[in-house]
Amino acid sequence: MMEKADPSQKLYTRMRLWEFPDQYVIEPTCGSTGSCLAISRVDGSMNLIDDIPQSTSVRVPKIQTIFGVIGILKLLAGSYLLVITGREHVGSYMGLPIFKVSSLKVFPCDHSLKNTPLEQKRMETEFSGLLGIAERTPGLYFSYDVNITLSAQRLHSLGDESKLLPLWRQADPRFLWNNYMLEVLIENKLDPYLLPVMQGSILGHIVY
Repeated sequence: MMEKADPSQKLYTRMRLWEFPDQYVIEPTCGSTGSCLAISRVDGSMNLIDDIPQSTSVRVPKIQTIFGVIGILKLLAGSYLLVITGREHVGSYMGLPIFKVSSLKVFPCDHSLKNTPLEQKRMETEFSGLLGIAERTPGLYFSYDVNITLSAQRLHSLGDESKLLPLWRQADPRFLWNNYMLEVLIENKLDPYLLPVMQGSILGHIVY
């Protein structure tokens, strides 16, 4: 029997990202009572926590609104967290809204242990390159409610059991732009944070 999605595990549509000296904390703010996701800036590990930690630093943590977690990208110099910081409603598919990524941001993780000048330089070069690529990537689309990696015909042919699965499990991996970046979140069973993103183009408003 296929694993069914827990109705309480819908994708988070709006979150706050807190930047603490030792970790990033992503807090759902879309009316959900779900746990916060903490990602270590020391080793890139992640876990769910119930409350925003008290800051022990004199620096006030930076806070910004995000609309989705694209995933974790692992490169030679370390791991990077990619999040959606801007979205634009561009139409609907099967009567459900589709959004285009209008801006995203990259946050370096597990670099505190890279303390030699050579490693620091490599990390800075890699980070700058990754940031440039991310900012120039065109046509990234997503939906919180419907699988946009399948045609309307294939969606209609899905069995009821399949439609109850989390969106990332319904998605066709061939068209899932962030397939590789979602792996760590999948391993940690973070379904409400697992947002499938597709690269493509939309002409006009899609309405089916």
